[in-house]
Amino acid sequence: MGIFSSIKDKIFGSDDDKAKVATPAPTQAAKPVEPAAISHDEVERRIANIPGADKLNWQTSIVDLMKLVQIDPSYANRKELAQEMGNTDYSGTAEDNIALHKAVMNKIAQAGGTVPQDLKD
Repeated sequence: MGIFSSIKDKIFGSDDDKAKVATPAPTQAAKPVEPAAISHDEVERRIANIPGADKLNWQTSIVDLMKLVQIDPSYANRKELAQEMGNTDYSGTAEDNIALHKAVMNKIAQAGGTVPQDLKD
């Protein structure tokens, strides 16, 4: 599982957990369901409900967001996350970290809290 998957799972629960709840009865035909985008407000509301959120600057800091969801915010992990988000030139600058935070928040909202297939390992 990638770092983005870990972040998303801490905020929304894992896709496996959702599949168990949403599994149709054997007599129903299963239709693939595309996750609908959710608002940034909904993403932020869910993150704000994680214990300890009030003590960290997760709204703008990728390091604090990673700490909140109990992922080591080391340079190596941030670089790996940036690569998952499509940034192969991540150098760890403040600008890179701001862009990475925005990319993660946007990807979570676009995916409706579900990790897109292209970000799963």
